[in-house]
Amino acid sequence: MINVEAPDRVAGIADKRSIFLAGGIMGCPDWHREAMQALETTELVVFNPRRRNFPMDDPNASYQQILWEHEHLRQATAIWFWFPKETLCPIALYELGAWSMTTKPLFVGVHPEYQRRVDVEIQTKLVRPELAICYSIPELLNQVGIWLG
Repeated sequence: MINVEAPDRVAGIADKRSIFLAGGIMGCPDWHREAMQALETTELVVFNPRRRNFPMDDPNASYQQILWEHEHLRQATAIWFWFPKETLCPIALYELGAWSMTTKPLFVGVHPEYQRRVDVEIQTKLVRPELAICYSIPELLNQVGIWLG
């Protein structure tokens, strides 16, 4: 696995299979770490938007973060979405809506207690009925494993 953590950029990976870890960052557990540990033995490039240290005092940091995410969502071969129960994840909802309208492989998971779970289920089924929504990180990992072959 090659870990590309925001705001880093890595050259020479355009031809490699990759996945972007989209979903809650602030106000929720670090589910990214669990995903990264489980994907450690794969050949994937993993785009991880969760920085270890986000410079809250830098007025340009949000712009740079959004730009990084924008670029890497497009570069990724597939996108993983996780909606934890602790936060609504409005940006991840926006991204799910946008990427649901494409043919890019998506893996969608919602915590059973996520406040907008039913909305994610219905909206996803309407535009991507072939997607099986997961209700735990291990289920998502299983789907990614199937995709990897």
